[in-house]
Amino acid sequence: MDERNRRGRIADAFQRAGMSVAEAWIQYFALGGSLSELEIDAYLRGSADLPPLESDLLAEAAREASGQGVAQEIGPSAGTELPGGQELELIRQLGAAGSVLLDAGTAERERLRSLAGVHLLDTPPEERFDRITRRAAERFGCEMATLALIADHRQFIKSAVGKANQDLERTQAFCDATIRSAGPLVLPDTVQDERFRSHPFVAGEPHIRFYAGYPLRGPGGWLIGTLCVMSTSPRLFPGQDLEDLESLAQEMQHEVYPGWRAWSLL
Repeated sequence: MDERNRRGRIADAFQRAGMSVAEAWIQYFALGGSLSELEIDAYLRGSADLPPLESDLLAEAAREASGQGVAQEIGPSAGTELPGGQELELIRQLGAAGSVLLDAGTAERERLRSLAGVHLLDTPPEERFDRITRRAAERFGCEMATLALIADHRQFIKSAVGKANQDLERTQAFCDATIRSAGPLVLPDTVQDERFRSHPFVAGEPHIRFYAGYPLRGPGGWLIGTLCVMSTSPRLFPGQDLEDLESLAQEMQHEVYPGWRAWSLL
């Protein structure tokens, strides 16, 4: 794919995700990008080019913003070859930022390696997590709050307040949609969202009508789970609420994998 078409697909991916240039730059910078917002803006407008690695990081940010299929749709930059052998090990050192260079199956295996690296799957409840889920439920006046980890085919609930405390198939998990969005997911009224209106937890017990989730990362920056709150009543979720959810998620992130902050600053 030529760079002009690739640039257009990256810009379209951010547009489909409803992200401004500033938000796109934040996503790119969080993955290890080193260029300024002005340089990213110029690239998306077609008035400047990016080095192959920076272009791949921006494509990865677009993938995270719009969904797992976008990386394959965009493809690697013209200066980048798909990996094999020792190259794969080098790309692993990039963590999630290098997933644009991997096929979907390899990227998912790397994500599962990251999940295994936090040593929390199928472990009993712990107060260090429970205190944060309780605070989240109290802060937003929600009947339910969870720390959910997304495994290969299932969702494991590590900590829970309320009725949403059972493990689910991954295809039924609200939190899987959150990690695929790569950012906070807010559903003010689930019955108004075609993706979830027929969900068994919406149509039946516990009759979830509101959901807000924030993604959590493991080693390498891979998305492995979420902190989320849920209610049986639809509700608005203004900007201050989102900031408070992010703050609680940062506390949970420190408990799940404190090394993420240090890794992201390298």
